[in-house]
Amino acid sequence: MDLKNKVVLVTGASKGIGKNISITLAKEGAIVVLTSRNKELLEKTQNEIESLGGRALAIPADISKEEEILNLFDKIRESFGKLDVLINNAAIMITGKVTDFSLEDYDKMMQTNLRGLFSCCQQALKFMLPQKSGYIINISSVAGFKGYSGQAAYTASKHGVMGITKSLAAEVYKDGIFVTSILPGGVDTELLWYARPDLDRSVLISTQDIADTVMYLLHLSETAWVDEIYIHRRNAQPF
Repeated sequence: MDLKNKVVLVTGASKGIGKNISITLAKEGAIVVLTSRNKELLEKTQNEIESLGGRALAIPADISKEEEILNLFDKIRESFGKLDVLINNAAIMITGKVTDFSLEDYDKMMQTNLRGLFSCCQQALKFMLPQKSGYIINISSVAGFKGYSGQAAYTASKHGVMGITKSLAAEVYKDGIFVTSILPGGVDTELLWYARPDLDRSVLISTQDIADTVMYLLHLSETAWVDEIYIHRRNAQPF
């Protein structure tokens, strides 16, 4: 895909993986729509992109809230009239043993990690199906196929992301829309520092590695498509 003038929405774009993906896309000529809950950090990402000569539009939104998702996609329609790529990156993590975990925290995580992602896919398809083209990339996690102590709710949400990805991919690929998941292991972000403070940051995957993986997917030829990519730390056990 030639990304020049393509409109790409990145959720969770204010920092970490989402910010790096956004900057990398902008360097390739994409028009990047940035969204997250943090308006101040989001605008910093926009300013950084613009200082590099790229184009970006910051639209703050909390994807756990349906009305904010609808407003986000309305603004995309008003501003550009199209959407070519959706990168579902926004996620939160709350850890704790099942016996101590509150249902309020469980619901909060599902609202963002699963329901919010599902709703963003729905709204993106309203652009992509009439276009007969589009790409949705869901940033899942190694927790999308493995289980970790103290992460039952988070793991459930990421297993759910994989379920959505697989079913949606089967549903829309004949319409020219492709859906892929990226499943990173330990990435050097605030989310992982919180979950695994025991890990040495020097061995963690860089956020640029994830951004480069997104670019790999988007630059595949017209005859290729990847279902999922699992990326793990070099010092983690293979397979």
